[in-house]
Amino acid sequence: MSNETFQVGELERILQRGDRQTDRHWTIGLLIAALFLFTINLGGLPLRDWDEGLVAQVAREIWQSSVDSLTWLHPTLWGDPYFNKPPLMHWLIAGFYSIAGVNEWTARLPSAILTAISVPLFYSVAREVFYPRLPAVFAALIYLTSLPVVRQGRLAMLDGAIVCFLILMMLCLLRSRRDYRYTLGVGIALGLICLTKGVLVGVLMATIAIVFLAWDTPRLLKLPYLWIGLILGLFPVMLWYMAQWLHYGQEFLGTNLLNQSLQRIWTDVEQNSGAPWYYVLEVLKYSVPWLLFLPLGGQLAWKNSNLSWAKLAIVWGTVYLAAISLMATKLPWYGLPLYPALALIGGAELAILWQQGKQVGVKPLPPTPYSRAWIGLFAMLAIAGWLGMVYFGWFSRPRQLDLTLILAFAGLTMTIVALFIARQNAQFITLLIWGMYVSLMLLMLSNHWVWELAEAYPVKPVAAIVQQHTPIGQKYIPLIPTIVRR
Repeated sequence: MSNETFQVGELERILQRGDRQTDRHWTIGLLIAALFLFTINLGGLPLRDWDEGLVAQVAREIWQSSVDSLTWLHPTLWGDPYFNKPPLMHWLIAGFYSIAGVNEWTARLPSAILTAISVPLFYSVAREVFYPRLPAVFAALIYLTSLPVVRQGRLAMLDGAIVCFLILMMLCLLRSRRDYRYTLGVGIALGLICLTKGVLVGVLMATIAIVFLAWDTPRLLKLPYLWIGLILGLFPVMLWYMAQWLHYGQEFLGTNLLNQSLQRIWTDVEQNSGAPWYYVLEVLKYSVPWLLFLPLGGQLAWKNSNLSWAKLAIVWGTVYLAAISLMATKLPWYGLPLYPALALIGGAELAILWQQGKQVGVKPLPPTPYSRAWIGLFAMLAIAGWLGMVYFGWFSRPRQLDLTLILAFAGLTMTIVALFIARQNAQFITLLIWGMYVSLMLLMLSNHWVWELAEAYPVKPVAAIVQQHTPIGQKYIPLIPTIVRR
């Protein structure tokens, strides 16, 4: 009997070892795919006004200043105190400036790398809440091939880093359910969020975590480990805010905490306003084709609200969406932290569709789920792709061959997906994922992934003229911040 027990125990260890090895392979594969997609042609386009330019300029002034000047601790913008955001991302960009020079590539690289790292981190989060691996894989691939995640994550901004640190916080939170040592990681990740975008964003992310714990694992809220971890992780944040208060006094508190943070709740900053359903429309516009799986996925999450993945997706999505929708200031990149929650819902639904569809050598689960409506929706997307290809390839002046290629590939992908759905073939999921990845790769290789640049005149030639005819040492503030190489 003892020999049988030993054999069973040995078998379990072998299976667990193989399970961890498979997860390691998926993690490495997702990281490589994400790094490639997030870094190709990263410096091929100028920085976008005004958000990318501001971040890059603050980082440049940190890079240009000496350590003794303490500009790294008290950042400046055009020589004046910069109170808008804490300087974590600006430190990282300044570090890349010192290694590879001042250019668009080094300005965008820290955000791109952090957003790419968030993909395997998100896979680990999904593995914590999904017992089988399949929905975790699909959730990570949906997140990887979501247009807003790829595009916004590549920009020299703060939001890609925020999503990365938020996912890291959730991963540590989930693992702390079985190992209390991860509570320190929760505090560190929350501290990184606060040092990137301020304490108000940190309070919002902490609220999401606390509401999830209160629903899923309330015992953790009663243990001192979590709160000790939060205090230790937030200690550098308290030191930085104290240093600003000692240096600037009430001016810093009034500008940073009130004008640049709290005021965004009830006042639209720089006329960036919108209706309460602004972010719902953003999701509807930019999350195609994964948007088509959200209705069924939402129903699935509601029916399984006793499971951790559903609780996390519901709390994460609803609390964050409600918070940013009630704010008076509306900016597209504020919605970026929504997409991991939507990917969890989509991954769960795709796993069921995979099991219910036809596969070679596998008996599908009844009933067959692929209706004519699915065929029609993907057929409409295919038609849109083909029409766009025809317009930009033949009627647009000048012809835009890069857009023609992108839309042709997208139209071909949607056509094949519609045909596979008509045949009730579950392989439509892998074809859709692969087609989205290649389509996004083609978009990032083109000159259209920062499409806002087409709405303004070329910035860098104008900036070069201003630099050439401005005396050295004279202070000026350009209308559109940009990087000009000396």
